[in-house]
Amino acid sequence: MKKSCIIYILVLCTALLGVSCSKEHESDLEVPVQAPLSLCLPAGELMSAQSAPQRRIMGDPGLAERFRLPRYVYIFMLRQNQSGNWVVYDKIEDELDAGSWEKTHYTGRLQTDGDTIFRYTRQVTYMLTSDRFNGRVYAIMSAEQLTFDKSLSDVNTLKDVEDLRFSMESDNIQRNVQHIYSSPYNYEVDDDYYGSFSSIGNDHPSVNLMLYHVAAKVDIKWNVAADKRINREDPAQAVRLTSMRAHNLYDGWSYIFRPMENQVNELPSTGYSINDIVTPTDEGLWWEGRYYFYTIPYRVGNEHSFPLQLVMGTNNLAGDGYRLTINQPFDPTSPFVPWVRADLRLSRPLGNETHTYNIGE
Repeated sequence: MKKSCIIYILVLCTALLGVSCSKEHESDLEVPVQAPLSLCLPAGELMSAQSAPQRRIMGDPGLAERFRLPRYVYIFMLRQNQSGNWVVYDKIEDELDAGSWEKTHYTGRLQTDGDTIFRYTRQVTYMLTSDRFNGRVYAIMSAEQLTFDKSLSDVNTLKDVEDLRFSMESDNIQRNVQHIYSSPYNYEVDDDYYGSFSSIGNDHPSVNLMLYHVAAKVDIKWNVAADKRINREDPAQAVRLTSMRAHNLYDGWSYIFRPMENQVNELPSTGYSINDIVTPTDEGLWWEGRYYFYTIPYRVGNEHSFPLQLVMGTNNLAGDGYRLTINQPFDPTSPFVPWVRADLRLSRPLGNETHTYNIGE
Protein backbone atom coordinates (compact mmCIF):
# COMPACT_ATOMS: atom_id res chain seq x y z
CA MET A 1 0.00 0.00 0.00
CA LYS A 2 1.22 3.49 -0.75
CA LYS A 3 1.57 6.16 1.89
CA SER A 4 0.09 9.59 1.16
CA CYS A 5 3.49 11.31 1.22
CA ILE A 6 4.84 8.78 -1.28
CA ILE A 7 1.87 9.44 -3.54
CA TYR A 8 2.62 13.15 -3.36
CA ILE A 9 6.29 12.72 -4.27
CA LEU A 10 5.62 10.36 -7.15
CA VAL A 11 2.95 12.54 -8.66
CA LEU A 12 5.08 15.66 -8.20
CA CYS A 13 7.97 14.00 -10.01
CA THR A 14 5.64 13.01 -12.80
CA ALA A 15 4.44 16.57 -13.09
CA LEU A 16 8.01 17.93 -13.25
CA LEU A 17 8.92 15.46 -15.95
CA GLY A 18 5.84 16.51 -17.86
CA VAL A 19 6.88 20.17 -17.76
CA SER A 20 10.11 19.28 -19.57
CA CYS A 21 8.19 17.78 -22.48
CA SER A 22 7.85 19.67 -25.71
CA LYS A 23 5.01 22.17 -26.07
CA GLU A 24 3.17 20.14 -28.66
CA HIS A 25 2.30 17.68 -25.86
CA GLU A 26 1.09 20.29 -23.33
CA SER A 27 -2.56 19.70 -24.26
CA ASP A 28 -2.23 16.05 -23.18
CA LEU A 29 -0.74 16.87 -19.75
CA GLU A 30 -2.82 15.90 -16.69
CA VAL A 31 -2.35 18.50 -13.96
CA PRO A 32 -2.54 16.93 -10.48
CA VAL A 33 -4.59 18.69 -7.81
CA GLN A 34 -4.18 18.46 -4.04
CA ALA A 35 -7.25 17.10 -2.22
CA PRO A 36 -7.13 17.44 1.59
CA LEU A 37 -9.14 15.02 3.74
CA SER A 38 -10.26 15.94 7.26
CA LEU A 39 -10.95 12.99 9.61
CA CYS A 40 -13.25 13.39 12.65
CA LEU A 41 -14.86 11.21 15.34
CA PRO A 42 -17.89 12.02 17.53
CA ALA A 43 -17.02 12.30 21.22
CA GLY A 44 -19.34 12.18 24.22
CA GLU A 45 -19.42 15.15 26.59
CA LEU A 46 -19.28 14.80 30.36
CA MET A 47 -22.82 14.71 31.68
CA SER A 48 -23.88 16.81 34.67
CA ALA A 49 -23.48 15.21 38.09
CA GLN A 50 -26.45 13.40 39.58
CA SER A 51 -28.45 15.17 42.27
CA ALA A 52 -27.96 12.42 44.85
CA PRO A 53 -24.60 10.72 45.43
CA GLN A 54 -24.40 7.02 44.61
CA ARG A 55 -21.82 4.50 43.55
CA ARG A 56 -21.05 4.85 39.86
CA ILE A 57 -19.53 2.38 37.51
CA MET A 58 -18.39 2.78 33.92
CA GLY A 59 -21.20 4.18 31.80
CA ASP A 60 -23.11 5.99 34.53
CA PRO A 61 -24.13 9.60 33.97
CA GLY A 62 -21.37 11.82 35.25
CA LEU A 63 -18.60 9.52 34.05
CA ALA A 64 -17.35 9.88 30.48
CA GLU A 65 -16.66 6.85 28.36
CA ARG A 66 -13.03 6.03 27.86
CA PHE A 67 -12.11 5.63 24.23
CA ARG A 68 -8.79 4.78 22.69
CA LEU A 69 -8.04 7.12 19.84
CA PRO A 70 -7.43 5.30 16.56
CA ARG A 71 -3.93 4.32 15.57
CA TYR A 72 -4.52 2.73 12.17
CA VAL A 73 -6.26 4.27 9.17
CA TYR A 74 -7.39 2.70 5.88
CA ILE A 75 -8.60 5.05 3.15
CA PHE A 76 -10.10 4.29 -0.25
CA MET A 77 -10.41 7.08 -2.84
CA LEU A 78 -12.91 6.41 -5.62
CA ARG A 79 -13.83 8.26 -8.76
CA GLN A 80 -16.53 7.82 -11.33
CA ASN A 81 -15.07 7.31 -14.78
CA GLN A 82 -16.54 8.40 -18.09
CA SER A 83 -18.54 5.18 -18.27
CA GLY A 84 -20.22 6.02 -14.96
CA ASN A 85 -18.54 3.21 -13.01
CA TRP A 86 -17.01 3.79 -9.60
CA VAL A 87 -13.42 2.59 -9.38
CA VAL A 88 -10.81 2.82 -6.62
CA TYR A 89 -8.43 5.59 -7.58
CA ASP A 90 -5.98 5.19 -4.72
CA LYS A 91 -5.56 3.65 -1.26
CA ILE A 92 -3.78 4.65 1.91
CA GLU A 93 -2.89 2.31 4.77
CA ASP A 94 -1.02 4.16 7.47
CA GLU A 95 -0.44 4.72 11.18
CA LEU A 96 -1.84 7.89 12.74
CA ASP A 97 0.14 10.26 14.90
CA ALA A 98 -1.15 9.88 18.47
CA GLY A 99 -0.28 13.51 19.27
CA SER A 100 -2.25 14.97 16.38
CA TRP A 101 -5.77 14.76 17.80
CA GLU A 102 -7.68 17.68 19.25
CA LYS A 103 -10.99 17.81 21.06
CA THR A 104 -13.14 20.54 19.59
CA HIS A 105 -16.71 21.47 18.68
CA TYR A 106 -18.28 20.52 15.38
CA THR A 107 -19.84 22.84 12.83
CA GLY A 108 -21.46 21.39 9.72
CA ARG A 109 -24.24 19.12 8.51
CA LEU A 110 -23.26 15.70 9.84
CA GLN A 111 -23.59 16.31 13.58
CA THR A 112 -25.48 18.82 15.67
CA ASP A 113 -23.58 22.10 15.72
CA GLY A 114 -21.66 22.36 18.96
CA ASP A 115 -21.32 18.60 19.52
CA THR A 116 -17.93 17.57 20.81
CA ILE A 117 -15.69 15.77 18.34
CA PHE A 118 -12.13 14.59 17.99
CA ARG A 119 -10.43 15.97 14.88
CA TYR A 120 -7.22 14.63 13.39
CA THR A 121 -5.21 17.80 12.92
CA ARG A 122 -2.74 16.45 10.39
CA GLN A 123 -4.52 16.64 7.08
CA VAL A 124 -4.29 13.55 4.90
CA THR A 125 -3.45 15.01 1.52
CA TYR A 126 -3.36 13.11 -1.75
CA MET A 127 -3.37 13.97 -5.42
CA LEU A 128 -6.13 13.83 -8.01
CA THR A 129 -5.59 13.95 -11.73
CA SER A 130 -7.71 16.17 -13.96
CA ASP A 131 -9.56 13.04 -15.13
CA ARG A 132 -11.54 12.73 -11.90
CA PHE A 133 -15.20 13.57 -12.61
CA ASN A 134 -17.17 12.68 -9.44
CA GLY A 135 -15.23 11.43 -6.44
CA ARG A 136 -15.75 10.04 -2.95
CA VAL A 137 -13.79 8.71 0.02
CA TYR A 138 -14.38 5.73 2.31
CA ALA A 139 -12.31 5.44 5.48
CA ILE A 140 -11.72 3.15 8.47
CA MET A 141 -9.95 3.97 11.72
CA SER A 142 -9.12 1.53 14.51
CA ALA A 143 -7.10 1.34 17.70
CA GLU A 144 -5.96 -2.15 16.67
CA GLN A 145 -4.75 -3.35 13.31
CA LEU A 146 -7.57 -5.09 11.45
CA THR A 147 -7.65 -8.30 9.43
CA PHE A 148 -9.83 -8.08 6.32
CA ASP A 149 -11.44 -10.85 4.32
CA LYS A 150 -9.44 -9.92 1.22
CA SER A 151 -6.17 -8.22 0.46
CA LEU A 152 -6.65 -4.47 0.16
CA SER A 153 -4.75 -4.64 -3.12
CA ASP A 154 -7.77 -6.56 -4.48
CA VAL A 155 -10.27 -3.84 -3.47
CA ASN A 156 -10.73 -2.09 -6.81
CA THR A 157 -14.43 -1.31 -7.30
CA LEU A 158 -17.21 0.32 -5.31
CA LYS A 159 -18.74 -3.10 -4.63
CA ASP A 160 -15.39 -4.37 -3.34
CA VAL A 161 -15.32 -1.48 -0.88
CA GLU A 162 -18.93 -1.88 0.27
CA ASP A 163 -18.52 -5.64 0.74
CA LEU A 164 -15.27 -5.42 2.72
CA ARG A 165 -15.40 -7.30 6.03
CA PHE A 166 -13.06 -7.51 9.01
CA SER A 167 -12.46 -10.43 11.36
CA MET A 168 -14.14 -10.53 14.77
CA GLU A 169 -12.61 -13.87 15.70
CA SER A 170 -9.73 -12.43 17.71
CA ASP A 171 -10.42 -11.89 21.40
CA ASN A 172 -8.23 -8.80 21.18
CA ILE A 173 -10.53 -7.26 18.54
CA GLN A 174 -13.62 -8.10 20.62
CA ARG A 175 -12.19 -6.19 23.57
CA ASN A 176 -11.45 -3.22 21.34
CA VAL A 177 -14.47 -3.26 19.05
CA GLN A 178 -15.72 0.03 20.53
CA HIS A 179 -12.64 1.70 19.03
CA ILE A 180 -13.41 0.81 15.39
CA TYR A 181 -14.97 3.46 13.16
CA SER A 182 -15.92 3.68 9.50
CA SER A 183 -17.84 5.80 7.00
CA PRO A 184 -21.17 3.97 6.39
CA TYR A 185 -21.74 3.44 2.69
CA ASN A 186 -25.46 4.36 2.81
CA TYR A 187 -25.19 7.63 4.73
CA GLU A 188 -26.41 10.32 2.36
CA VAL A 189 -26.72 14.09 2.64
CA ASP A 190 -28.86 15.84 0.03
CA ASP A 191 -29.25 12.51 -1.83
CA ASP A 192 -25.52 12.03 -2.22
CA TYR A 193 -23.01 9.88 -0.30
CA TYR A 194 -21.76 12.08 2.52
CA GLY A 195 -18.10 11.32 1.81
CA SER A 196 -18.25 12.85 -1.68
CA PHE A 197 -15.73 15.45 -2.78
CA SER A 198 -16.72 19.06 -2.35
CA SER A 199 -16.05 21.21 -5.43
CA ILE A 200 -14.78 18.23 -7.40
CA GLY A 201 -14.85 20.18 -10.62
CA ASN A 202 -12.51 22.99 -9.58
CA ASP A 203 -8.95 23.20 -8.28
CA HIS A 204 -9.84 22.91 -4.58
CA PRO A 205 -11.68 19.62 -3.92
CA SER A 206 -11.87 18.51 -0.28
CA VAL A 207 -13.67 16.07 2.02
CA ASN A 208 -14.59 16.53 5.69
CA LEU A 209 -15.34 13.01 6.84
CA MET A 210 -16.96 12.01 10.14
CA LEU A 211 -16.47 8.35 11.05
CA TYR A 212 -18.90 6.40 13.25
CA HIS A 213 -18.88 3.27 15.42
CA VAL A 214 -19.36 -0.08 13.71
CA ALA A 215 -20.36 -1.66 17.05
CA ALA A 216 -23.61 -1.09 18.96
CA LYS A 217 -23.46 0.20 22.51
CA VAL A 218 -25.37 -1.97 24.99
CA ASP A 219 -26.24 0.00 28.12
CA ILE A 220 -27.75 -2.09 30.95
CA LYS A 221 -29.14 -0.74 34.21
CA TRP A 222 -30.49 -3.01 36.92
CA ASN A 223 -32.36 -2.38 40.12
CA VAL A 224 -33.86 -4.44 42.93
CA ALA A 225 -36.78 -2.78 44.71
CA ALA A 226 -35.87 -1.60 48.20
CA ASP A 227 -38.45 -3.85 49.85
CA LYS A 228 -36.98 -6.92 48.09
CA ARG A 229 -33.39 -6.41 49.21
CA ILE A 230 -33.95 -7.64 52.77
CA ASN A 231 -36.36 -10.33 53.90
CA ARG A 232 -36.00 -10.83 57.63
CA GLU A 233 -38.47 -13.74 57.71
CA ASP A 234 -36.79 -15.66 54.90
CA PRO A 235 -33.33 -14.26 54.04
CA ALA A 236 -33.05 -16.69 51.10
CA GLN A 237 -35.81 -14.73 49.37
CA ALA A 238 -33.94 -11.42 49.60
CA VAL A 239 -33.04 -10.60 46.00
CA ARG A 240 -29.54 -9.71 44.92
CA LEU A 241 -27.82 -9.96 41.57
CA THR A 242 -24.62 -11.93 42.00
CA SER A 243 -23.52 -12.54 38.41
CA MET A 244 -24.23 -11.37 34.91
CA ARG A 245 -22.79 -12.32 31.56
CA ALA A 246 -23.56 -11.68 27.89
CA HIS A 247 -23.20 -14.54 25.46
CA ASN A 248 -23.80 -15.55 21.84
CA LEU A 249 -22.33 -12.24 20.71
CA TYR A 250 -21.47 -11.92 17.04
CA ASP A 251 -18.09 -13.18 15.89
CA GLY A 252 -16.55 -14.13 12.58
CA TRP A 253 -16.53 -11.70 9.63
CA SER A 254 -18.29 -8.37 10.05
CA TYR A 255 -19.10 -5.70 7.46
CA ILE A 256 -17.01 -2.58 8.00
CA PHE A 257 -18.96 -0.12 5.82
CA ARG A 258 -22.35 -1.86 6.22
CA PRO A 259 -22.59 -2.07 10.02
CA MET A 260 -26.33 -2.89 10.11
CA GLU A 261 -26.28 -5.65 7.49
CA ASN A 262 -24.72 -8.52 9.45
CA GLN A 263 -27.05 -11.50 9.32
CA VAL A 264 -27.02 -15.13 10.49
CA ASN A 265 -29.37 -17.95 9.58
CA GLU A 266 -29.94 -19.01 13.18
CA LEU A 267 -29.05 -17.81 16.64
CA PRO A 268 -25.44 -18.88 17.24
CA SER A 269 -25.12 -21.66 19.80
CA THR A 270 -21.54 -20.61 20.41
CA GLY A 271 -20.04 -17.19 20.18
CA TYR A 272 -18.04 -14.61 22.00
CA SER A 273 -19.12 -14.07 25.62
CA ILE A 274 -18.48 -11.44 28.27
CA ASN A 275 -18.32 -13.26 31.58
CA ASP A 276 -17.26 -10.61 34.06
CA ILE A 277 -20.00 -7.96 33.92
CA VAL A 278 -20.82 -8.52 37.60
CA THR A 279 -19.18 -10.94 40.02
CA PRO A 280 -20.22 -11.97 43.56
CA THR A 281 -17.44 -9.84 45.06
CA ASP A 282 -19.08 -6.66 43.72
CA GLU A 283 -21.29 -6.26 46.78
CA GLY A 284 -22.14 -2.66 45.90
CA LEU A 285 -23.71 -3.88 42.66
CA TRP A 286 -25.91 -6.61 44.11
CA TRP A 287 -28.99 -4.37 44.17
CA GLU A 288 -28.39 -1.67 41.56
CA GLY A 289 -25.80 -0.74 39.01
CA ARG A 290 -25.05 0.02 35.43
CA TYR A 291 -22.70 -1.42 32.83
CA TYR A 292 -22.12 -1.02 29.14
CA PHE A 293 -20.26 -2.92 26.46
CA TYR A 294 -20.01 -2.83 22.68
CA THR A 295 -20.86 -5.60 20.27
CA ILE A 296 -21.49 -6.09 16.56
CA PRO A 297 -25.25 -5.90 15.79
CA TYR A 298 -26.82 -8.67 13.76
CA ARG A 299 -30.22 -10.10 12.96
CA VAL A 300 -31.34 -13.69 12.66
CA GLY A 301 -32.89 -14.51 9.28
CA ASN A 302 -35.55 -11.94 8.46
CA GLU A 303 -36.23 -10.98 12.07
CA HIS A 304 -36.62 -7.28 12.75
CA SER A 305 -34.82 -7.27 16.08
CA PHE A 306 -31.28 -7.63 17.33
CA PRO A 307 -31.31 -10.36 20.06
CA LEU A 308 -28.97 -9.75 22.96
CA GLN A 309 -28.52 -12.75 25.23
CA LEU A 310 -27.96 -12.08 28.94
CA VAL A 311 -27.68 -14.59 31.77
CA MET A 312 -28.16 -13.26 35.30
CA GLY A 313 -27.51 -15.21 38.45
CA THR A 314 -29.28 -14.32 41.69
CA ASN A 315 -28.29 -15.05 45.28
CA ASN A 316 -25.39 -17.26 44.17
CA LEU A 317 -27.85 -19.99 43.22
CA ALA A 318 -26.49 -22.89 41.22
CA GLY A 319 -28.84 -22.24 38.28
CA ASP A 320 -28.61 -19.51 35.70
CA GLY A 321 -31.21 -17.32 37.39
CA TYR A 322 -32.68 -15.25 34.59
CA ARG A 323 -31.92 -16.07 30.97
CA LEU A 324 -32.89 -12.88 29.21
CA THR A 325 -33.25 -11.94 25.55
CA ILE A 326 -33.27 -8.20 24.87
CA ASN A 327 -34.87 -7.42 21.52
CA GLN A 328 -33.66 -4.19 19.95
CA PRO A 329 -35.61 -3.07 16.82
CA PHE A 330 -33.35 -3.66 13.83
CA ASP A 331 -33.32 -1.52 10.69
CA PRO A 332 -30.80 -2.92 8.20
CA THR A 333 -31.13 0.21 6.05
CA SER A 334 -29.90 2.50 8.83
CA PRO A 335 -26.34 3.78 8.40
CA PHE A 336 -25.82 3.92 12.18
CA VAL A 337 -25.66 1.19 14.81
CA PRO A 338 -28.09 1.50 17.76
CA TRP A 339 -27.57 2.45 21.37
CA VAL A 340 -29.38 -0.37 23.18
CA ARG A 341 -30.64 0.68 26.61
CA ALA A 342 -32.39 -1.71 28.98
CA ASP A 343 -33.68 -0.89 32.46
CA LEU A 344 -34.04 -4.21 34.29
CA ARG A 345 -36.00 -4.56 37.52
CA LEU A 346 -35.52 -7.77 39.52
CA SER A 347 -38.12 -8.92 42.01
CA ARG A 348 -37.52 -12.63 42.70
CA PRO A 349 -34.48 -14.90 43.18
CA LEU A 350 -35.58 -17.27 40.43
CA GLY A 351 -33.50 -20.08 39.00
CA ASN A 352 -33.37 -21.20 35.37
CA GLU A 353 -36.17 -18.95 34.13
CA THR A 354 -36.33 -17.55 30.61
CA HIS A 355 -37.60 -14.07 29.80
CA THR A 356 -37.85 -11.88 26.72
CA TYR A 357 -37.47 -8.14 27.14
CA ASN A 358 -38.58 -5.89 24.30
CA ILE A 359 -37.00 -2.45 24.23
CA GLY A 360 -39.48 0.12 25.49
CA GLU A 361 -41.30 -2.20 27.92
